[in-house]
Amino acid sequence: MALNIKPLSDRVLIEPVAAETKTASGIFIPDNAKEKPQKGTVVAVGKGTKDHEMTVKVGDSVLYGKYAGTELKLDGKDYLIMREDDILAIV
Repeated sequence: MALNIKPLSDRVLIEPVAAETKTASGIFIPDNAKEKPQKGTVVAVGKGTKDHEMTVKVGDSVLYGKYAGTELKLDGKDYLIMREDDILAIV
């Protein structure tokens, strides 16, 4: 299903990975203690600016800062929209 959103300029739309629900040793983590994910998949990319060519592309798995981006909900899913500069690495 295609999204009806197109980021402008040097912005990127990211779908965060689901937060861990269980530790490596098998202990379940309650919802209020879950860490905010810092990894996600690029869903849509803007065209960039004349001074900034886009590096990431749709489908890239990326790492981003803990407080980076703006959260939004589309079609019942959570997404983040942020500038490409807020992305720390492509994994």
